[in-house]
Amino acid sequence: MAEYLLPPTRVDGSIVLAPYDPAWPAEFETLAARIRTALGPVATDVEHVGSTSVPGLAAKPIIDINLLVVDSADEQAYLPALEALGYVLHIREPGWHEHRLLRLEAPRVNLHVFTTGSAEHDRMITFRDRLRADPRAFDLYLSTKQRLAARHWHRVQDYADEKSSVVEQILSDS
Repeated sequence: MAEYLLPPTRVDGSIVLAPYDPAWPAEFETLAARIRTALGPVATDVEHVGSTSVPGLAAKPIIDINLLVVDSADEQAYLPALEALGYVLHIREPGWHEHRLLRLEAPRVNLHVFTTGSAEHDRMITFRDRLRADPRAFDLYLSTKQRLAARHWHRVQDYADEKSSVVEQILSDS
């Protein structure tokens, strides 16, 4: 069960998708370098994921980052260093891949922490790479996002959950 340390993000309206910003990859690289410097060998991998990692894809202007550590349940190994960078622990999900979600407000970042070897991390990378390489998958995901973003939502997670069937379809296509 997820433990929300801060209230879930509310929208109370439609999701605002920004056109792709070619500055997003460089922004990720700056953020990743700070994380790697702060954590040293504790950070086994830092990857740009989510819509901002796919060239040309409209997205909520929030950089999604996956951080892999030896054991994401061992928060003392990484959390103090990330908090010193301004990240705030938002969600702890021990029952779902030992996932931790931290947020940074400026720039806006969702930092997902997983244990090295996490199947969910691998799934996110596969999805990202599929969108980058397959124009049909890209178009399907973009049109789905645009259609759903126009609807009224109370929570951002509801919007994300609604996209899940298309995500699964894209992942299952070879």
